[in-house]
Amino acid sequence: MRRIVLARVVYKAERSVTDASSAGEGEAAPLQVVAREVPAPTPAASVSPEGTAAAGEPSASSTALDAPSLDAPPPNGETCTVFITTPLPKELFRRSLLAPSIIAHILTSKYLLGVPFYRLEQQLELQGASLDRGTMCRYAEDAGATLGAIVEAARKEAFETAFCLSTDATGVSIQPGPIQERKDKKPGPCRKGHFFVVLADKDHVFFEYQPKHTSAAVCEMFRGFSRYIQADAHAIYDALFRGTPPRGAAADEERGPPPTEVGCWSHCRTNFWEAAVCKHELGVEGLRRINAIFAVDRKLADLAPAQRKVRRDAVVRPLVDAFFAWARAEHARPRERGLVSTALGYALNQEQPLRRFLDDGRLRLENNASERALRSIAVARKSWLFFGSDDHASAAANLFSLVASCKLPRSRPRGLPRRRHPRDALLAAGPLPRARPQVLGAHPHPARRRRAEARPRADHAPASRGRAARDGLTESVPLPPSCTS
Repeated sequence: MRRIVLARVVYKAERSVTDASSAGEGEAAPLQVVAREVPAPTPAASVSPEGTAAAGEPSASSTALDAPSLDAPPPNGETCTVFITTPLPKELFRRSLLAPSIIAHILTSKYLLGVPFYRLEQQLELQGASLDRGTMCRYAEDAGATLGAIVEAARKEAFETAFCLSTDATGVSIQPGPIQERKDKKPGPCRKGHFFVVLADKDHVFFEYQPKHTSAAVCEMFRGFSRYIQADAHAIYDALFRGTPPRGAAADEERGPPPTEVGCWSHCRTNFWEAAVCKHELGVEGLRRINAIFAVDRKLADLAPAQRKVRRDAVVRPLVDAFFAWARAEHARPRERGLVSTALGYALNQEQPLRRFLDDGRLRLENNASERALRSIAVARKSWLFFGSDDHASAAANLFSLVASCKLPRSRPRGLPRRRHPRDALLAAGPLPRARPQVLGAHPHPARRRRAEARPRADHAPASRGRAARDGLTESVPLPPSCTS
């Protein structure tokens, strides 16, 4: 049996015994080529040495290309070579000249390592490969738009099951587009768009592009979520936490209860650090008090949420009470506007959100995880500078989400089940189901997660009871028994 591999099509060929009466000694009998096309998948399709078809032989509906039956022995004892072909599997890019591995290399080079396409074009040219940056852009936009089904499924599950969402935003430059498509028909500078990052507990991380950094964009992005959201004290979140429509927008009765704001002690600490750098005594004192709160809470990181809340009430809450009592006393004294006044005003205005982490052991003091997630964009934008349009930026947000999902510190990323590289997502994305939630795998540790979660508050939506209770998630993805218990 000979196995011949040409491109992505596998051929299996068999040579029968040559009849000595039809060919002289040392002479090869003429070959009779028989070709037959079989439907996929037929990995076991082959021809046995006795001339009968093995298990997995194609049915009678297969198309024979002017060839005799495979069951019949070779005529006149001649040598017969049989080729059996199968159709190509479904692919993300039909009739593509680039394999999934090179596409994954292009995507990870830009969206993980921050290498712009023009520099990647030069690298490939030095290696003897000619691939222009325009082709890379088209593949990146196509892959990002198609793989957005995974990101949308992650977002839907995060809004249904997450206890706390951590978010932050950073700006990017967007090209204005061709002059013919502009309103004023004049050249102009790049405009500013924004990437929002959303971390859902430790299960998901995804990016979302918004052309405007406004309250309306934030309210639309977090529509339907009514638990905790940790963010900085930017004014665009005020309408979201108040539960009121943004300025100029109509009231929406179906929006539901507003989420609960969780403050960030790192932002509060930054204000006192800036005052301390300028040698203000109150800045140094506030920085010392906040550092003491962080130091005590850091020792409780390995405890269960319920135990952490008990220990916070015992050792952290007195430090927090003392800090705000000191801040109110110092803020009551008249002083000029400056760094100290700004730091004290921020702390007192955000007192309730900053105290929120004491309500539940699962909440964090700071929002540093969101800041770290945005570093990949903040650092790489110095190299690739801008995006060509809003559509390109939206596709890039999906690719940033997939790369960040692969970097999550757990045994199996939710966004890419049983896969750790974007190449595997490209290989599996051909037959993506239309029901987008089905592309997610089962939670790697559902029982451990349920044990770690405390009883939800009465005014909040209940926590997740397993993926089997959700519509559409158990049709194509088999769940382990622990998920349905």
